[in-house]
Amino acid sequence: MTQAIQKTLRDSAGMRWTALLLLALAMFCSYIFMDILSPIKDLMQETRGWDSTAFGTMQGSEVFLNVFVFFLIFAGIILDKMGVRFTAVLSAAVMLVGAVIKWYAVSDAFMGSGLETWFTNNLNYIPVFDELGVSPFYAGMPASAKFAACGFMIFGCGCEMAGITVSRGIVKWFKGREMALAMGSEMALARLGVTTCMIFSPFFAHFGGSVSVSRSVAFGVVLMCIALIMTIVYFFMDQKLDAQTGEAEEKDDPFKVSDIGKILTDSGFWLVALLCVLYYSAIFPFQKYAVNMLQCNLTLNEPAADSFWASPLVTFIQYGITIVVAATGFASNFQKQRASKFTLLGISIIALIVYCYMGYMRQSAGSIFAVFPLLAVLITPILGSYVDHKGKAASMLVLGSLLLIACHLTFAFVLPLFKGSTVGGVIIAYATILVLGSSFSLVPASLWPSVPKLVDAKVIGSAYALIFWIQNIGLWLFPLLIGKVLDATNPGVTDPTQFDYTAPLVMLACLGVAALLLGLVLKVVDRKKGLGLEEPNIK
Repeated sequence: MTQAIQKTLRDSAGMRWTALLLLALAMFCSYIFMDILSPIKDLMQETRGWDSTAFGTMQGSEVFLNVFVFFLIFAGIILDKMGVRFTAVLSAAVMLVGAVIKWYAVSDAFMGSGLETWFTNNLNYIPVFDELGVSPFYAGMPASAKFAACGFMIFGCGCEMAGITVSRGIVKWFKGREMALAMGSEMALARLGVTTCMIFSPFFAHFGGSVSVSRSVAFGVVLMCIALIMTIVYFFMDQKLDAQTGEAEEKDDPFKVSDIGKILTDSGFWLVALLCVLYYSAIFPFQKYAVNMLQCNLTLNEPAADSFWASPLVTFIQYGITIVVAATGFASNFQKQRASKFTLLGISIIALIVYCYMGYMRQSAGSIFAVFPLLAVLITPILGSYVDHKGKAASMLVLGSLLLIACHLTFAFVLPLFKGSTVGGVIIAYATILVLGSSFSLVPASLWPSVPKLVDAKVIGSAYALIFWIQNIGLWLFPLLIGKVLDATNPGVTDPTQFDYTAPLVMLACLGVAALLLGLVLKVVDRKKGLGLEEPNIK
């Protein structure tokens, strides 16, 4: 009788993982929408007149309000005051509103409307922001890009709010249980959103034989509707859990202005914050241009319209294979029997090879770059477990930075040498993208678990808020910078598949060099102060 009374939803493995799945699917959908225009940058220029500067300005607008209106801080306060379930639903609703605005901005209905005229004639000068050089708009920016930027700003507020909410939700449902596995699983599923976006955004843009960029964004809007439904279902599950336990919602400590001075004088904080902004600025902004970069550096010949490789069916088959790659690779990490482990790993590798072959046969830059998160899904649990049991977090940061530099320089100088070689160029591209994906796993697996060792425990919550805010500065700045550099180094180029990406890629490689130097400094500080970064988390 006592056991029956104490049994709650959290005690049921099925219900725990259902709650996680609801939250993870919401993040999965948000990751898809985040880069929904990235694989069709060339079409945005051809159909909407967005040059690289307009494209980059719009892409950077996602985090504008988080950085300059401090919405990231407000999101933490909302989470603290209102709790997980309310904030989860609110974040999904905000993302949906922003997504709908962005969809309308690129739709045919916006073209020639009174709203287009208003945006053409207004927002060309923003007082203070223009003087500081940080305005989200500029004179001559296409009206559709301005309005899309407004929607993307709103979406970005909800997305950042969702990110911190999901982490707190996982802690609530998995505390004292398989929390590390839960967080790794959520991250793996969310990253698959990048693959989904790269495969399906071009598919919907070309669906039916006519080009329509609004169809791709509409696909993202539908997914954001699904995300809202997921969070509403989670709301009622979470509410029932609290009713069973009689507990108040678990909340984070609020951000305290009084903590800022103490944090900003902490050298450990600056090492982590700068490493974070440098590394993520070389990854996430790159994702927004990666497909166009491949279009410019690979020799791709579209398959015949009546062939299997040009059919809609092949898109769904290829996507199904990515699920096999991710699911079997991820599951192999948790098999106790060697036979099961290597069987799943073997299936994952074979499926990855099949996927790469299909990507080559489809001659699609989007499907080629879609392999980016697949290796990360496979090795993230391995790296996390290694840091937990063996340590070497600082060394992993250095290795991740070296891989980052090597990949961007390969894209800049080696890949263009293979233009004209259909097979050679694709092989180089696949290998470099997969290595870049692995470096994307190295840094998060070692960076975030190291923060508590570097920052005073009393201000850890406030330190995380500031680190995320500084990270968002990079995520705002570098999409914009890449676009400006691209236009400046390609004067007179009107064909969006003929840009020279050397300068932007060298700029991103320089971020990797700076991260490498900071990583080496961190190793020295760790050795002198005995911070324990090279020691295992589990002792």
